[in-house]
Amino acid sequence: MTKTTYMASRADGLAARRWYLIDAQDKVLGRVATRIANLLRGKLNPSFTPHQDTGDFVVVINASGLRLTGNKAKTKLLQRHSGYPGGVRTRSAESELQHHPERLLRHAVEGMLPNNRLGRQLATKLKIYTGAEHPHQAQQPVALSA
Repeated sequence: MTKTTYMASRADGLAARRWYLIDAQDKVLGRVATRIANLLRGKLNPSFTPHQDTGDFVVVINASGLRLTGNKAKTKLLQRHSGYPGGVRTRSAESELQHHPERLLRHAVEGMLPNNRLGRQLATKLKIYTGAEHPHQAQQPVALSA
């Protein structure tokens, strides 16, 4: 009797997509980002295959209510580059959380995904909203606690 390792094909992974809703109000940034990255990657699915997109869609609401622990709000710096010489833009995490909390969460989640084409494809399945409203009611997302 030979043992074989199961490998999900594209048809297997695309059929079982689910939508999850996460309320980020008063949740710690890193804990929420880890939960989201696992759902996007599909690591909780029995059919997980590292080189295939077997993950689910994630809708995050109330991103403006995220928390940072310790002294990270003042000491953590986020950098962007415009593409021009001298175009580095640096902001503290506290300022980013006030002005663009969805950008802060997306940066944390994308850092936990693979740095290749698969990771970029997985990141498109993440939908982040600063308030409690979202346009994905038709998909009937299942509410999860982060």
